[in-house]
Amino acid sequence: METRRLAERDVEALWKLRLQALESVPEAFGESAEEHRQTSLEAIANRLRDGGDENFVIGAFAGSDLVGMVGFYRELRLKRRHTGGIWGMFVAPSCRGQGVGAVLLQEALTRARAIPGLRSVHLSVTANQAAARRLYLSAGFRSYGTKPEALMVGDRYIDEEHMILKF
Repeated sequence: METRRLAERDVEALWKLRLQALESVPEAFGESAEEHRQTSLEAIANRLRDGGDENFVIGAFAGSDLVGMVGFYRELRLKRRHTGGIWGMFVAPSCRGQGVGAVLLQEALTRARAIPGLRSVHLSVTANQAAARRLYLSAGFRSYGTKPEALMVGDRYIDEEHMILKF
């Protein structure tokens, strides 16, 4: 298993993996598959290219296949630049239970720790994602609250737990 920062050459694989994530576990993400289908490859390529060291996506590869991803962003506003966020964590079902998520998360956090002035990383995990929650807790994240009914998927409302890792 290889992990690396994704680049423009990975845009199609990233688009497809993100769609797989949104279709297979819609209750785990704020974006819908329908919204993602409206996102152009060019828009994703621009994000990958223009992110610098403070906004990136790490991918996990099994051979040449992208099988996992996690994104990181640093807040832009001056009063919030000491914080960043994890987004889009997903591992393809065929690769789950093999530590891929832990490797992806650690790679993202290692890069985040290298950003000058960054003090903490935040994320949200939906209430029904027990394995993801365990992964975040094992990496040192702590819960600081729950947003009730944060997402509506079909006719179901799903709570989101907010977590923080302080450096």
